[in-house]
Amino acid sequence: MISKRELLALGGTAALLTACKGTVVSGNAGPPKASALPNLAKNAVPIGIEERQTRIAKLQTLMQQNGIAALVLEAGSALVYFTGIRWWRSERFTGAIIPATGEMAVITPYFEEPSVRESMSFGEDVRTWNEHENPFDLVAGVLADRGLSSGKIAIEETVRYFIIDGIKKAAPTFEIISGAPITRGVRLYKSPAELALMQIANDITMAAYKTIHPHIAVGQSAHDIANMMSEATRALGGEVQFSMVLLGEASAYPHGSKKPQKVQNGEIILMDCGCSVHDYESDISRTFVFGEPTKKQRQVWQTVKNGQELALETMQIGTPAGKVDDVVRAYYEHEGYGPGYKTPGLSHRLGHGIGLDGHEPVNFVHGETTPLAAGMCFSNEPGIYIFGEFGVRLEDCLYMTEAGPKLFSPPLPLH
Repeated sequence: MISKRELLALGGTAALLTACKGTVVSGNAGPPKASALPNLAKNAVPIGIEERQTRIAKLQTLMQQNGIAALVLEAGSALVYFTGIRWWRSERFTGAIIPATGEMAVITPYFEEPSVRESMSFGEDVRTWNEHENPFDLVAGVLADRGLSSGKIAIEETVRYFIIDGIKKAAPTFEIISGAPITRGVRLYKSPAELALMQIANDITMAAYKTIHPHIAVGQSAHDIANMMSEATRALGGEVQFSMVLLGEASAYPHGSKKPQKVQNGEIILMDCGCSVHDYESDISRTFVFGEPTKKQRQVWQTVKNGQELALETMQIGTPAGKVDDVVRAYYEHEGYGPGYKTPGLSHRLGHGIGLDGHEPVNFVHGETTPLAAGMCFSNEPGIYIFGEFGVRLEDCLYMTEAGPKLFSPPLPLH
């Protein structure tokens, strides 16, 4: 666990935004010793075959309820989620066909079959195509072999157009529809095994913040700090997904600036970092000041924190996801920011879904009507950005329970 003092140092109350004041202010504080860090992921349990098969069974139930004949997946997180197959996207189609009843089939180039089979955790029907052949004829063949001659083919929402077009031409008697309702109907709701992996990923990111914070020094670049964060994350057992560091004015732009940045006394340091453990991700942002914060920096930080707490209070089972964004944005407008998505103010959505992907449906964004339900996971990341000056963002991830939201990372104090 991280102590209250250490939590405050990572973006705590206005009074302790000066947490860096006593650290080295010239030269280089030196990176932390990675060899001294414990591997927090050593006992993490990956998702097993039985859970993936349960996911497919739930998916097939949803397909039958919605009159869908089959679902098409291509290489990517959805393929990993349902089948365990890890592959990359290229101009050559590798994917899976999951019928509403019966065994799934995998389609891949002939020369890739041995490698694809290595990553398969179950299933035997693998069909291959050579470079001069049309892989989508194999899709039509799978459908025919499952006794399907017409009906609805659902396409997972990230599948690329050339694949959709190829299937349309190879299986013209079928209707192509979006697979988002059925895939989201499974993926939105995390199991205990998924939540456990996400908890470890968040623990690693928080421990990495704690590790590197005392080593931040005047004169360091954003790249220097990001490297320290990434090295600590790897030593703690996480697979680095991103280590973003925004210094000074760059913190006013949510994804930064290409202008050279160095740590300076009295300036904001905004960090947005995440890792994965057996594919499941963390995403945590902290904002603090090196040296003595100004009155304005204190006020903006506290306003952002108030908004984050208001978001948590609003997140109750059955609440439309968009309402969470609306409530916080209304509070910021009352404090003189905005209106809407304008700056100075909160220029991006309040948060996003998270799990196997760093960004998943659904989002805390205006107009999103999906009701919150147990098992959904989100980031809660309000910010206030003042172009030309600085920005503040605080981000923690959470999962919904019947009693409301539960944070993966320890909450920062309000005062």
